[in-house]
Amino acid sequence: MHSIFQYDVHLPANIAPDKKYPVVFTLHGKGSNEQNMFGLVAPLQDDFIIIGIRGNLPLGAGYQYYDLKSLGNPIREMFDQVVEQLSAFIHDATAKYPIDPGKRYLLGFSQGAILSMTLALTMGDQLKGIVAMNGYVPEFVKTEYPLHSVKDVSVFISHGEFDSVFPVRIGHETAAYFKEQTPSMTFKLYPTDHGVSQENQHDILNWLKQDANFV
Repeated sequence: MHSIFQYDVHLPANIAPDKKYPVVFTLHGKGSNEQNMFGLVAPLQDDFIIIGIRGNLPLGAGYQYYDLKSLGNPIREMFDQVVEQLSAFIHDATAKYPIDPGKRYLLGFSQGAILSMTLALTMGDQLKGIVAMNGYVPEFVKTEYPLHSVKDVSVFISHGEFDSVFPVRIGHETAAYFKEQTPSMTFKLYPTDHGVSQENQHDILNWLKQDANFV
């Protein structure tokens, strides 16, 4: 598979021939990398394929997927481009690895959450579900993008009550937006800043296993 993205792939240790597996594509936060989110979902690796996707733009010791004009204000051309590139990557990876196309999940934090929610809205039921932690949906996505229905997409949104980057108000607004779009929407708050607690991780793992019918 020729990809413009560097990525990290974990296949189940005892992978069965001719079997298709659910997949979690992880999208990291600004300044991180493709391995950063693996620890969060590592307990799923016997049942899921896990693919971490690295942003293409260097940022300090890490990477980002797009740059900003200001906080909460992506550079539109860069954002548009990476949304298209990530969609293509998901399809290419599905063709390369033994992935069940009916069980494709995105899991993202911060910038990765923003992209996960945007991809849900642009890919619709090509995705089974998303986990979006401490992010938001850019206004131009809601008003200017050609959106697909997410009524059959499962959505888990979490936010830190004391998030100093994206205030908790943004989490409530994001959840309210998706609640109008899909009946399969879970929203949880955690007593954290801009991060992921153990309780949050526990809830995410259980949610993914239940949604993919591993419980």
